[in-house]
Amino acid sequence: MDSSKSFDKKTKIDNNLSNRYIDLDPKGYFIIKVDLEENKIILKHFLNNINDDGYALDPETNEPIKCDSQNKRVTNEVFEGISAKQLGILITEERNDLITRFDHALYLGRELQKAEECLYKKLPYIQD
Repeated sequence: MDSSKSFDKKTKIDNNLSNRYIDLDPKGYFIIKVDLEENKIILKHFLNNINDDGYALDPETNEPIKCDSQNKRVTNEVFEGISAKQLGILITEERNDLITRFDHALYLGRELQKAEECLYKKLPYIQD
């Protein structure tokens, strides 16, 4: 299989996987940002509760957290670094109380690696 067909196949598989149902981590979620001016990756952790239907709830209001909400949430922790490895080790070895699910840890590793690549190639980063 040539590389363009292989890449197209990978993209289709990845897009399908991005749209699947996932069980949320009861310890919270992370928002990743790349600061191209300061040359760093910023990893913000937010707390949440999970209801019986699997939706994330704001722990203060007990209302569902909407992805497109303009409401500013209060961060639980903020981590900064210059590499995926640095941040990954920080949140899995030094602060291993923020992640309870293997799939969440794997997801963060993939996203941090993608953020690092964007940082060093000076590209915009969009979290999956």
